[in-house]
Amino acid sequence: MDMGDIMDCIFCKIVNEKIPSYTLYEDEIVKVFLDVNPDVNGHTLIVPKKHYQDLFDIDNDTLMHIMDISRKINQLLSDKLNTDGLTLVQNNGLKQEVKHFHLHLKPQYKNEGNLLPVEEIYKKING
Repeated sequence: MDMGDIMDCIFCKIVNEKIPSYTLYEDEIVKVFLDVNPDVNGHTLIVPKKHYQDLFDIDNDTLMHIMDISRKINQLLSDKLNTDGLTLVQNNGLKQEVKHFHLHLKPQYKNEGNLLPVEEIYKKING
């Protein structure tokens, strides 16, 4: 991967705060934020700060950290949005729209209502 691809990467821009995000959690390894084009209320992304293309590029320590954080974020989503389950999705190759490793956390609801604006979900989680 050349530096041009990394410099054009939307997730690298979000990690480096060149593009704003609805950040729910951040540490030295990852940034966690709401997807601005959600499939479901609370649709969240966990993105490593270092640019890894996909599952086959990322190191095991970072991958395990992402999975640990997914548990914490699931608890946050459950507490704040009254979720009933969680689907984890990680695409590689053809289905991977952004070529920067990321894990989708998609909450499940028994009674799924209307899709709310991301701003409203952010306020519910941080309220």
